[in-house]
Amino acid sequence: MKIAVCMKVVPEANVAKRIDPATKRLVRSGAAAINSFDLNALEEALAMGADRLVLVSDDSAAGSDLVATSRILAAAVGREQADLVLFGQQAGDSDGAVLWAAVAERLRVPLISQVAELTLAEGSVRGKRQTEFGYDTIEARLPAVVAVSDAVNEPRYPSLKGIMGAKRKPQDALSLADLGVSGEEVGEAGSQTEVYELAPPPARGETRKIEDDGSAAEQIVAFLAERKLL
Repeated sequence: MKIAVCMKVVPEANVAKRIDPATKRLVRSGAAAINSFDLNALEEALAMGADRLVLVSDDSAAGSDLVATSRILAAAVGREQADLVLFGQQAGDSDGAVLWAAVAERLRVPLISQVAELTLAEGSVRGKRQTEFGYDTIEARLPAVVAVSDAVNEPRYPSLKGIMGAKRKPQDALSLADLGVSGEEVGEAGSQTEVYELAPPPARGETRKIEDDGSAAEQIVAFLAERKLL
């Protein structure tokens, strides 16, 4: 079975996010890391390792929205003819949580999302996910796309031997031309969404800071009583 894991490089979690006022896009020139949610997908597929790395890199892809990005990923995954395609539940830089659905639609294959428990059978995949009413168990024929939640596993740290061995793994860098995708289909030209304006969130209403000098509970009760919330 061939498993593909889609992973994204995002700004590190402890780095302050900044929007370029000219392009209205997230500035990505600082420290970066693998999207933490994608580590759950990698752990579920290959135990924090991979047999091969495929990097899609092309300047024409800059500024791609979800629609354009899904076109690139679908072309890359389709080229690999993977039986199972795994995604993390969302990306830490955008929290869209819908890219996997767009890729599955382009590939015309079944999708199971928010999977907390994943099992494989002959020619099919089964995903268990939690809902507000209990659990759903969904089965789909392969090939399929599965988006796993962060409850599916606990990503392990790779061993030193694994880290050193990773340097010898095959690594392919692909351009849009390699994937048969034109520059007009991606980037700003191929995107279906546009940011018109950015603004800071509105200021909050009246606030009161309470210092805990031993009477914090009483102060909170008095504050709520003043507003007839008790």
